[in-house]
Amino acid sequence: MSLVSARSPVLRRSSVFIGGLTGLCVAACRQRRRVRFTTATALINELAEAAHTNQLSRALGRWERLDLICIDELGYVPLAETACELMFQVIADRAEKAAVIVTTNLPFSEWSHVIPNPRLCKALIDRLTDQAHIITTGTDSYRFRRTTAQRKAGKS
Repeated sequence: MSLVSARSPVLRRSSVFIGGLTGLCVAACRQRRRVRFTTATALINELAEAAHTNQLSRALGRWERLDLICIDELGYVPLAETACELMFQVIADRAEKAAVIVTTNLPFSEWSHVIPNPRLCKALIDRLTDQAHIITTGTDSYRFRRTTAQRKAGKS
């Protein structure tokens, strides 16, 4: 059985993975769902570029039509307020309609370090956590564990 069944409510809810996990995106792709995986900075760059060329509503429409979006690496780079507003538009448009997965290494209490406007930060967390699955996978980095295991295997 896959992680996401065809009737699963997961595709209608948000998920926040603290520690990082993208398995649900892969499972949804295997079910031929319309899924898009992006980093937070790539999403913001795409929307900023669309806004600059007066194509923002078209870009937002493309994001809205997806069954699932996975925004990876939120929290690694502090974001400008305009960038946060653009990302908020994507997430707010999907609220209670379609799923968003966000991966981050930050607890919610530290999101204000990345999202400078306190009101916008609170609204973004509110939209993401409403009826959401919040999963903390731990503080160990998957990449670090994999590298360590490979080094141990190489020494044997």
